[in-house]
Amino acid sequence: MLEALTDLLTPDETLVRLAREGDGPAREELFHRHRNDAYRVAYRLLGHEQDALDVVQEAMLKAFSGLKDFDGRSGFRTWLLRIVMNAAYDWGRRRKRRREFRIGDDEANSREPATDDDPARRLRQQDLGLALQQALNRLSLTIRTTFVLFAEGDLSYKEIAEIQNVPIGTVMSRIHAAREKLQAELDWDKLNEL
Repeated sequence: MLEALTDLLTPDETLVRLAREGDGPAREELFHRHRNDAYRVAYRLLGHEQDALDVVQEAMLKAFSGLKDFDGRSGFRTWLLRIVMNAAYDWGRRRKRRREFRIGDDEANSREPATDDDPARRLRQQDLGLALQQALNRLSLTIRTTFVLFAEGDLSYKEIAEIQNVPIGTVMSRIHAAREKLQAELDWDKLNEL
């Protein structure tokens, strides 16, 4: 008899009542009926397929274990999507708290990220690096040195001025000149495709 009840014509409220009573097929029907909506919400909030799938699983487990708390003021779908949304927010906060590896970090250098395994990505990065290096080489030595100290050395204007024994204003004008010349040299639209 239950199989006749768990078709698309069976309202969610009936399925919820049956699921509360321990009916497995009713739970399964609720899951199948709402999993795609739950996934779409989780994916839009997180932007990552595997995270969205994990969130849907977590939210479904929370929803079915907490069915006794569903009071029916809203529809089951609305209640479930609120759980999905909260689970996605929690998941996103946990993801942001994960340690990020940076260049120069000894641990990061001992483990290569999975994205470095993509040969096409490595080639695009190499092409970009080559184009930038060629453009830098066309700058005068003074302007190039000032820019590299700033961009790669991460030095302040004051520190660069002390190293080069010039006023801060000179450092600022050299960096500005380097940026303008690099922008003129590089076809940014083409480089963005790399």
